[in-house]
Amino acid sequence: MECHSCISQCHITIIWNMSQGIRDRIATKIKKLRVLKKLNREELSLLLGFDNSYISKLEKGNINITIDKLDMIAKYFDLDVKDLL
Repeated sequence: MECHSCISQCHITIIWNMSQGIRDRIATKIKKLRVLKKLNREELSLLLGFDNSYISKLEKGNINITIDKLDMIAKYFDLDVKDLL
């Protein structure tokens, strides 16, 4: 029983690290695109119809992004969603 618990905890840790890596990668790409467009975080949030702190939280890797919001951001920058991953 203890072995299964350890394996489960290891899997959770691996998934968490992978998720954080993806969040960080998305955050870096969005920030780079935003800066190239000479927009501050609040401006981009408002242009996309998001809460004014959403892009800030996203760029810091503090939140998970939904597919719908990722799609909206990709369309704004004239990209495919896969380009942000």
